[in-house]
This record gives sequence, C-alpha cells and structure tokens, in this order.
Amino acid sequence: MNGLDLIRAAVSNSLRSKTRTTLTVIAIFIGAFTLTLTSAVGTGINQYITTTVASIGANDVMTVTKTPAEAASSGPQVYDPNSTTVRSGGIGPAARTEVTAITDADLTTLAAVPGVTSVTPTLTVKPDYVVAGDGTKYQATLGSFVSGMKLDLAAGAQPQFDATGFQVAIPESYVTPLGFADDAAAVGKTLTIAVTDAKGVQSTADATIVGVAHPGLIAGSAITPNDALMRSLYNTQSTGLTAASTASYASATVRFDPSASQTQIDTLKADLKTAGFTGTTVNDTLGAFKTVIDGIILVLNGFAIIALLAAGFGIVNTLLMSVQERTREIGLMKAMGMSGGKVFGLFSLEAVFIGFLGSAIGVGVGMLVGSLANRVLSHGLLSGLPGLTLIAFDPVALLTIVVTVMGIAFLAGTIPALRAARQDPISSLRYE
Repeated sequence: MNGLDLIRAAVSNSLRSKTRTTLTVIAIFIGAFTLTLTSAVGTGINQYITTTVASIGANDVMTVTKTPAEAASSGPQVYDPNSTTVRSGGIGPAARTEVTAITDADLTTLAAVPGVTSVTPTLTVKPDYVVAGDGTKYQATLGSFVSGMKLDLAAGAQPQFDATGFQVAIPESYVTPLGFADDAAAVGKTLTIAVTDAKGVQSTADATIVGVAHPGLIAGSAITPNDALMRSLYNTQSTGLTAASTASYASATVRFDPSASQTQIDTLKADLKTAGFTGTTVNDTLGAFKTVIDGIILVLNGFAIIALLAAGFGIVNTLLMSVQERTREIGLMKAMGMSGGKVFGLFSLEAVFIGFLGSAIGVGVGMLVGSLANRVLSHGLLSGLPGLTLIAFDPVALLTIVVTVMGIAFLAGTIPALRAARQDPISSLRYE
C-alpha cells in the first residue's frame, strides 16, 4: 500500500462512523472558527494602526518638546527672563496650552545631539476659516505634515512636501459642507484659507486640494497642508510679532537614522533628556494602545486554543474507539504483510484528515462571518472610521491556523495509532 492508497483508506475510514466523526469535526470547527476571527481582528486593528502611524508621522521622526523646569511644591515659579512660552494651540485667544518654547538656539542644540540627522521647527497656524469658492466659511484645524507621512486617502494623491505650489489634503468630513458632490469631485479644486496677523489684518491664501483623507485614529479632522503652504501661512500670521516671538515654537521635528534599533532610539531619547528635551516617536504615541489590543487578542486566542485541545481529546476518543472496533481488520492487514509503520501512518492520517476537515470548515465559515460583520459594522458602529477594516484576513495566518490544527490532530492521534501499530496480528484475528 503506497502513500496515495494510505490517504484514500484514511479518508474512507474516517467517514465510516459519520456521527462520531461529525461530532469531533464540530469540536475542531469551533476552535478553528474562533481562532480565525480573533486572529483576523488582530490583523485588522494592527493594519489600521500601521496606517495611522504613517498618517501622523514617519518611522524615523521624533517630536521634541522642551522639558519645563520642575515646578515648586507650592507657590509660583521664579521668573526666568531667558525662558519663553508659546501656546500649543496656536496664536490668539483660542490657544489653550502654554508650553516652554523651543528657540533657534535650542534648534542648534538639538542638531548637535548624537544621532540627530536633521531638525525642523513645528509650525503652528490657527486659521480663521476655510472656504471653497463663494460657499460657506468653516472653522478648521491645520495639521502638521512631515516628509514621509502617508495619509490614508479616499481620493486623490498625497500632498508633495517639497512642492513649491500650495497643496492641501482635506478630511472626508469637509467634502459635502464645502459644496463638493463627492470625494473625487473635490480633488483639483481650490481651497481658500484665511489667517489674521498680530496687527489684526486678515489675509487669505489659495491652495489646490490634491487629496481627500479618511479620518485617522489621532487627527481625523485636520486639514493637511504641504510645507510651502504651512510656511507661508505661518509667516503671514507672524507679521507684527517680534523676532523672538516669531522664532519660538511649541515643538520641533527631529529625524534620525531609519535603520536605528530600539536601543539606539532609547539612547537618543536619553541624550535629548540630558540636553533638556523630551522626545516622542509615533510608536510611543500608539504603543500603549497596541499593547492593550495585542493582549486582548492573545487572551481570545488562548480560549480558541483551549477549545482545540478539548477537540484533541475528542480525536483520541474517536480513534481509540475505531482501533477497538477494527481490531480484527488491523490483524488481517498485518497478517497480509502491512508493517506497523504503515498501520501507524494510516491512523495518523485519519486524525490529520479529521483535523483538516474541521479547520478548513472553521476557517471558511469564519471568513464568511467576518466579511458579513465588516459590512454591518462599516455602516453602523464603525461608520465614523471608514479606513478601519476591523476583521482582516491574512492568508499566511489562515494557513498557519489550518496547519496548527492538523498538527494538534496528528499529536492527538499518536496514542491510538501506536496502539494499532503494536497490536499482535494473531491476537487481533482472534478478537471477538
């Protein structure tokens, strides 16, 4: 009996006792189904986090703020004439948070820190309004845009960081209010942005809408200008301010080697802290969130594995009963020259087939249920996050689930297979 004959015989034997096999397959199905969905949820959330990371910064970028002096335990702090504060929310009464400003001298200090490849001040602009054509004027927030950032676009293209012309990407929530029929209709149109300088003079700048972005996890409602537009608006807004005020920034963007290890990044943070600054990467911003999600997925996967282990005992029971019922048949096969190794292989293949059947059905039904759930959630609970596919299927992960379940089934079938392989043919033929 060659390998192909063994496989055929194993499939045929597995289907002899349909009820017992079906119950075992159902137990495996439950574990594989649960594992498929929990794994898909983890894949979907991590893909969304990856997209969000790309939309709020590059992997080789660190946001740096100046570490404020330690506040006294009670009473006001001593005035430092060399310290400047700026409003992190922009210039004007709408700004909410006072932070210690980063000055041009601080930029020079940052550039000298080992591991820093470039330093750029983060410009903050508080527009009065934005408007398309003669439409309604709306309040808006301008987000920072750094080289390497990739917005999650619904239409159009990414703003070009180094472009000399004024470009902007608007969030989907602005498309209809600004008077555009849909996302695609907004691309190529002109957006007017108004700012008021320190003298109270209002000025406007026209920018081309090059893209429409899905809302993100961190900054979903911000309009994203390219560098040329941001600098122009900042310079206009700063008209009438002193040179010291103009050159005071809430934060700075520091770039480092993209291939830097986590140890090197931690060293850079320590050096920045020694110099009086605090550095935060994009991964730091989302790291805690991702850790919690991964922990939840791990626990859910644990329950699925427990279900599969329980199903493994079902396989042991099914095959032990099969060995007992086919004792004389095993003796006849051995008497006709079938080796113990082939008998072991036959029963092992039966276990693997049962595992494959349960896992394949579990994965298939899991994909179907997951796809239906995505459609329902995208129009309901997750309608505010159109860029999020909560249940995403990774072919490698699905294949891993099937192979893992088959491996568990093989291990579960080892005991019955060994018992069958070791049976004495004479005693087996006499078995009643």
